Amino acid sequence: MESAVVKITKKGQATIPKNLREKMGFIDRAIVVESERGILLTPFPDISEEKGSLRELFKGRTTKEAVEEARAADIRIAKNLELR
Repeated sequence: MESAVVKITKKGQATIPKNLREKMGFIDRAIVVESERGILLTPFPDISEEKGSLRELFKGRTTKEAVEEARAADIRIAKNLELR
């Protein structure tokens, strides 16, 4: 198990060392969890690589794209209801 000392900026930012980011699979987001021993950082899962019932729904799209598509659909539905 590796460990490292990192500097925390005035804004509360800390850099995860490159070797640990690569080893653990961090890309651009992390989940931060409070634990009895301190703070635990875990990689945010890529929804397109997750197994489960929703995997096919997101195939070939990012989470952001799927959310934007769902929001656009909700707006269309709301506009249709207003027209009635």
